[in-house]
Amino acid sequence: MLREIKNTDLFCDYYAQWIKVYKEGAIRPVTLKKYQMTLVWLKKLAPKLKLCDVSRITYQQILNDYAFTHEKQTTMDFHHQLKGAIIDAVDDGFILKDPTRKAIIKGKTPTPKKIKYLNQYELHTLLNTLNLQNTISWDWLILLVATTGMRFSEALAVTPNDFDFAHQMLSISNTWDYKGEGGFMPTKNRSSIRKIQIDWQTVIQFAELVKRLPIDKPIFITKDRIYNSTVNNILERYCKKANIPIISIHGLRHTHASLLLFAGVSIASVARRLGHSSMTTTQKTYLHIIQELENQDIDLIMRALAGLS
Repeated sequence: MLREIKNTDLFCDYYAQWIKVYKEGAIRPVTLKKYQMTLVWLKKLAPKLKLCDVSRITYQQILNDYAFTHEKQTTMDFHHQLKGAIIDAVDDGFILKDPTRKAIIKGKTPTPKKIKYLNQYELHTLLNTLNLQNTISWDWLILLVATTGMRFSEALAVTPNDFDFAHQMLSISNTWDYKGEGGFMPTKNRSSIRKIQIDWQTVIQFAELVKRLPIDKPIFITKDRIYNSTVNNILERYCKKANIPIISIHGLRHTHASLLLFAGVSIASVARRLGHSSMTTTQKTYLHIIQELENQDIDLIMRALAGLS
């Protein structure tokens, strides 16, 4: 039973009830956890702040205190998760004016993050090291992620029914809840529902592997709990054996995208293949690669222009 809200209630208590009413059951569990973490921080930063005392200054101070230990993008996410509840509180008359108006988003200087990925030779060496037998194993998942660029949770959810071998297609429409209790979950976003073209060798290999498996059951799920670390540990051993840089299973997704970009595939096509919500995500993620390609383009342009004089 929900209690009646008063403007003298604590802001954190109001936010907790707002999450329960508006977010539980309406968003993915992984997103809900982010709202719940925002609640934890709100209780830490403003434990005694009442709804009626939420002003532009008090709200900005909350953001400033949060930004002291977080990067700017993380602070922006924190702001957006609070803002939804605050706008509702304004609409309901608990807060007189919108305190989020003209909020200044600060944050720590982000540490440089260089994406780990393998070059074509290193990937080829890794794949040749895999122990690909006649039954499904984690080695086959490593191969599938490397050749499709799927997310780990997407690969776990693949069923025999998702393969269209005749048209060399693999459909992505679910993820697997490996962080929770297991089971199918929606994809990260609508753009993540997609069809990925696969090569003939992968078609032949997986057509044989899945032909006797239940068509609607995930091919890689053999027990109740699956851990990302399990596959990463296997991948690490193969990287050491092949004497190549150690990367994670997510690093194989980056490797896939990087090889496509270096091969001249357009950013738009790479974004669709990866299931990114927009090309902006792809551009931000692979900025260093795009800049490297632009430098190569400049060399080509200069050589072309030199031939005109």
